[in-house]
Amino acid sequence: MRWSLRLGSYHGIDVYVHVTFFLLLAFWAFTGFSATGSMAAAAMNVVFIVAVFGCVLLHEFGHALTAARYGVPTRDIVLYPIGGVARLERMPREPVQELWVALAGPAVNVVVAIALFLWLQLTGAFVPLSALGSVHGPFLERLMIVNIGLVLFNLLPAFPMDGGRVMRALLAMRTSYERATATAARTGQGLAVLFGIAALITGSPMLVLIAVFVWMAATAENRQVQMQSALGEVPLEHVIRTDVRVLDAALTLQGAVRASVASGQRDFPVVSDGRLVGVLWQEDMLRGLQELGAEATIGEVTDRAAGQAHLGERAEAVMQRLSTGGGRLMPVTDALGRLVGVITPDTLAQFLRLQAAVRR
Repeated sequence: MRWSLRLGSYHGIDVYVHVTFFLLLAFWAFTGFSATGSMAAAAMNVVFIVAVFGCVLLHEFGHALTAARYGVPTRDIVLYPIGGVARLERMPREPVQELWVALAGPAVNVVVAIALFLWLQLTGAFVPLSALGSVHGPFLERLMIVNIGLVLFNLLPAFPMDGGRVMRALLAMRTSYERATATAARTGQGLAVLFGIAALITGSPMLVLIAVFVWMAATAENRQVQMQSALGEVPLEHVIRTDVRVLDAALTLQGAVRASVASGQRDFPVVSDGRLVGVLWQEDMLRGLQELGAEATIGEVTDRAAGQAHLGERAEAVMQRLSTGGGRLMPVTDALGRLVGVITPDTLAQFLRLQAAVRR
């Protein structure tokens, strides 16, 4: 994961934290110090945020481990300042399975909130809500309230929140998956409009960010599902791009720069002795130039773990892997491991546009 630090692994699922997360910690440390003038309060604020994101991590593992029960692996879990993301290889297409996977995350936060509530009751540590603040009040009571907030927010009927997937799963029990997605996406877009109106009334920049985020996520989810439906049983060889520039692993980074300028490509499949080695991403090429120099070889900075597809696969399945992995390019090989082309989001989108034009 670029710009992410690996924290560890559980049940074969790697956990990463994005580097921007440390900006959040710095912000809350500053908030605690500004409110009290105490370094101890600043440190406690940092500990509280870490505890909150521990609950977020448990939430994401709820999704991941439930999905695993249905044979759906999780690529990894990444913690961002705005929350966590469990990158499942795909969502189960059975509505009941998707329902349980979507509900599993909030259910974890419900359990945490109940456990904290019982402990606070037993110890008599509750204080009035009016006495709580961002840096004031019992640690565990504030953590309980945050978990309740996570449940309520995640169950909003909008993508990418869990409530959007719950809504789609319930609708898909009575109609097609594609129509259920479209309905859930429209509901999410309507909710985004309400957030936008609320932002105008209150002047809250946070509501503006939420409105934009929800609108874009709902639109993207609907587009992706409709694309998958349109691809259907289309063989991969019908949508691959073959006029792609390929680089040899022995070429220097200086040569890669020239190839990028001449071809206009950002990323390149890399081969050695005619067989695919991996992908040279533009970011890795630039990093290699800075750290290793222009005479270093491409093979030294090639991403050898980059995903690849094989002839004979369905385009819909490959598109799902490509979108889940967030990649810009996926090499396609034949049965002997030889590169035959690449598949990109733009290639798939162009194919679908042409298909639509043919139908019209």
